[in-house]
Amino acid sequence: MYTNGYGVEKDIVQAVYWYRKAAEQGFAPAQSNLGYLYANGYGVEKDIVQAVYWYRKAAEQGDTRAKAALDYLSR
Repeated sequence: MYTNGYGVEKDIVQAVYWYRKAAEQGFAPAQSNLGYLYANGYGVEKDIVQAVYWYRKAAEQGDTRAKAALDYLSR
């Protein structure tokens, strides 16, 4: 919602906050989204190590976007 401004004002910092909350509870889509934000420096300082960390957590649960992102980052 906050990432794209659906129903609320667009606020990437809030998006990071809520993705992190969900990611820490094991929600794979949030982990993948958090990885994406770290990989691109949206709402957080760009940090490939953190991006890989969250992508791996999501990929371990079968998230195909996270698997593709890890494949891309490994090149």
